[in-house]
Amino acid sequence: MRASNPTLNASVFNNVKVFDNSPVMTLEGTVNKTMMLLLIVFLGAFFAWNQFAATQSMSSVSGLIALGGIGGFITAMITIFKKDWSPITAPIYAGLEGLLLGGISAYFETLYPGIVFQAVLLTFGTMFGLLMAYQSGKIRATENFKLGVFAATAGIGILYLVSFVMGFFGTTIPYIHESGMIGIGFSGFVVVIAALNLVLDFDFIENAANSKVPKYMEWYASFGLLVTLVWLYLEILKLLAKLRSRK
Repeated sequence: MRASNPTLNASVFNNVKVFDNSPVMTLEGTVNKTMMLLLIVFLGAFFAWNQFAATQSMSSVSGLIALGGIGGFITAMITIFKKDWSPITAPIYAGLEGLLLGGISAYFETLYPGIVFQAVLLTFGTMFGLLMAYQSGKIRATENFKLGVFAATAGIGILYLVSFVMGFFGTTIPYIHESGMIGIGFSGFVVVIAALNLVLDFDFIENAANSKVPKYMEWYASFGLLVTLVWLYLEILKLLAKLRSRK
């Protein structure tokens, strides 16, 4: 069964080979690479945040947000199809996503002071909480669990795609983007599904490390985990914004 995260699924490691006596992927190495990527994200976000803070205008970071969003997507696609390039492309992706997150976060912070700290805290709190639950065996990525999360993630992706296309015609899917109970409920559901994708990521990384795949896959696995964390953070930020707008 595939993992919901398209960057980390069972087919990823089918065609990677490791030669005798060559370094292999380890859990410790993956953790270290993940920390490096998170640091790069922070630096990129810090730069974009300061650009916005200096002018208090979205025009000062709109270019950075566009660069981060489009450039991040292109870099992600390259990384998915050229996994052995991940030691180079994964840090680039992290930097670009940092620009995107920094610009968006700075804007939301002006609307709802304190919201960014809350979103960051909830994102990492969710990650570490699920990691502890996974390591203790309280939550496991069974086949039915994977199937359910994959189906829900695919449905969300299709819904977002339809909403994006409808935006070109000056309309959108009603209620889900609003701050009413339906919109809040939808955002809460998406946050839960994004969080559950972390469990699949943990499971896949553990299995991959046990399969002794090439060392460069540490970067690729860290990249895949970062994709989920970025999604989770943005969804939590949107949910908090909807809740705050009702006050």
